[in-house]
Amino acid sequence: MTGAPIALISAEYPPAPGGVGDYTACLAAALGRAGCAVHVLTSQGAADRAGTAPGVTVHRAITDWRWPCWGQIRDLLLTIRPGIADIQYQTGAYRLHGAINLLPWRERGHPDLTWVTTFHDLREPYLFPKAGSVRRWANEALMRASQGIVVTNPQDEAALPAWARVRAAGIPIGANIAPQPPAGWDRAAWRTDRGIAPTTTLVAYFGFFNASKGLETLIAALARLRGGGADIMLLLVGGGTGASDPTNAQAAAALRRAVAERHLEAAVHGTGYVTPEEVSAALLSADMATLPFLDGASLRRGSLLAVLAHGLPVITTTPPPVPPGATPWPTLRDGENALLVPPGDADALAIAMQRLMHDPALSARLGAGGRALAAAFDWDRIAAQHQALFDRIMPARSR
Repeated sequence: MTGAPIALISAEYPPAPGGVGDYTACLAAALGRAGCAVHVLTSQGAADRAGTAPGVTVHRAITDWRWPCWGQIRDLLLTIRPGIADIQYQTGAYRLHGAINLLPWRERGHPDLTWVTTFHDLREPYLFPKAGSVRRWANEALMRASQGIVVTNPQDEAALPAWARVRAAGIPIGANIAPQPPAGWDRAAWRTDRGIAPTTTLVAYFGFFNASKGLETLIAALARLRGGGADIMLLLVGGGTGASDPTNAQAAAALRRAVAERHLEAAVHGTGYVTPEEVSAALLSADMATLPFLDGASLRRGSLLAVLAHGLPVITTTPPPVPPGATPWPTLRDGENALLVPPGDADALAIAMQRLMHDPALSARLGAGGRALAAAFDWDRIAAQHQALFDRIMPARSR
């Protein structure tokens, strides 16, 4: 598909932090490499200093993702005249408002425009107090108005209504950070500059501070190991709270309290928001990564794919079961590409961390297995899957 332009609609986009924005930028760049003309419709804000990928035009024009976004998006669509408009949907990115859910209905008068929605999760919008079942209706309205639906993991695929599943494609996400540290990066020097001894085990956590991420479990495990005399430190990599989920600030406050209560201030370091290259340097400088998601690991987590792509041995939590009949997906396997522990179990997490500290052969095996798993989520392959979906659902006159 190289004819009609593709419009990707996303409330988040770099340099603003956010997993949906990172996904949109990576997908846009891969579609551009495939010869597509891609237009990203996103929020007003500063342009990315790294520049725009070939074939990609970014319109930083949307001032309000509530009802005013309708007119602003319509004006852009009339100018761009795309064949596909793909909404990157995660309700938190749109401040839990329902305007984006009704956008395809509002713009259904464009005869040559095909709507696709990529559901990064199936969380329902807030809408208004006591909205109840109307919230579920808002998501179903978006599904019904979309000729194509993309889901990024088997659990969401299984949760779709049967009538929506027939128009859905299961397409995974890729790593949101490539293993590309800044020029001149040196692992030993990076650690020395931050006071981290060569003998210290450096554990990386990458991602926002969110209640679902199990950070208090991680701090409890760290305290157990330090209390037992282990030379171990925690590196919090990334921007902290982000902007898409207002509850992240509460999670960050809870994290600070947990660190202070256990007197771990000297053992916990944070990078704050840094460039992708600096994130890569931090991950490559660590000895292992821990991502103890309370809802179980999922390959819709760009942070998990990023640490796998960097070859770090990863400890994470047992994924939810794959529903029967779901599209075959690559998966985490305990002892092969990750160590899996029960969610919320600080003792099990501490034991797994200690195991990696004392078993370099296991660490090497997990690192290689994780890198191989991440390779299955190549962005060019993901772009080709999108093109196949677009070609299947677009009217012939729009191609």
